[in-house]
Amino acid sequence: MAKSDYYEVLGVSRNANGEELKRAYRKAALKFHPDRNPGDKEAEVRFKEVSEAYEVLKDEKKRAAYDQFGHAAFEGGGPGGPGAANFDFNFGGSFADVFDDLFGEIMGARRGGGGRGGVARGADLRYNLEITLEEAFNGKGATIRVPTSIACDTCNGTGAAAGSQPVNCSTCAGRGKVRAQQGFFTIERTCPSCQGIGRIIEDPCGACAGSGRVQREKQLSVNIPAGVEDGTRVRLAGEGEAGVRGGPSGDLYIFLSVAPHRMFQREGADLHCAVPLPMVTAVLGGQIEVPTIDGSRARISIPEGTQPGRQFRMRGKGMPVLQGNGRGDMFIRVAVELPKNLSKKQKELLQEFAAAGTDESNHPESHGFFAKVKELWDDLTD
Repeated sequence: MAKSDYYEVLGVSRNANGEELKRAYRKAALKFHPDRNPGDKEAEVRFKEVSEAYEVLKDEKKRAAYDQFGHAAFEGGGPGGPGAANFDFNFGGSFADVFDDLFGEIMGARRGGGGRGGVARGADLRYNLEITLEEAFNGKGATIRVPTSIACDTCNGTGAAAGSQPVNCSTCAGRGKVRAQQGFFTIERTCPSCQGIGRIIEDPCGACAGSGRVQREKQLSVNIPAGVEDGTRVRLAGEGEAGVRGGPSGDLYIFLSVAPHRMFQREGADLHCAVPLPMVTAVLGGQIEVPTIDGSRARISIPEGTQPGRQFRMRGKGMPVLQGNGRGDMFIRVAVELPKNLSKKQKELLQEFAAAGTDESNHPESHGFFAKVKELWDDLTD
């Protein structure tokens, strides 16, 4: 069966340049690749055809022979047979060209470097910092000490001793990866000699043993903004561990926890506070002073007949809104406190109060409750 014209197989003109050939092959190879067409024999045949066509046309010498003699250039006995041309085909290498284009950048990014080799990025670090509610209200400037890896001063992070430089790895020629050909497939893995860096330290730095970094405690200034909440994360870019042999540094993440307060409970930007209220003030009304988170005091007017658990709202007396304007509110919940250890005179006055009698308007909840109890008993006795 006669072979199809290589230019027709790739769908290009006879004067197509190398870039046009590569684009055409990439499109066809990805369309017919066996991994994308499992069990499809026709697709497998087409994949072999486009690979063979591209293998010939991408090479100037092979293409010139094909343009002059056609397929006979690569067949024994023809004008371009053993006496005219002796070309070795490696169709798997054709797909490797496309593999580089599609995945080279991704593979390089995973190594932390570019397309050839790459130095590893340093690890991210976590630091836990506890602050008070007052510090969360006002904001805080803190100095922290973090044990980490920093670039070696002796070799400036290169890992090589003074007067020497890292050299390209001979195993991978500086690529940081090695390939193994299996039929039409190219298997790529990290170079075992340089661990993907692409360079070898022949004369390592004595201070860092060739890693390009040393262990130190780093002192950092941290600005905690006003309004932060428990669990807030602050990121300091580039303040994590230094990368190996000059690689980029990781980041430092500071996780904030706000310590419980002895008086206030926080809910978002709002604060809640329980305040004991004397019975007489609850009955007759009056004013009380309550503390606020900013250290000042605020007055609240208590109306006559205030019941236990009543809540008063003080606008703008809560926490600052993080990265916003204004403040939340403060809510005061009163707990009416009954007197203890009464004197004889106090007991007599209360007895006089009770003897004077009370009506439903004095104790509406009590009267309503016992009225329902009486109705229940009446229903049960009928």
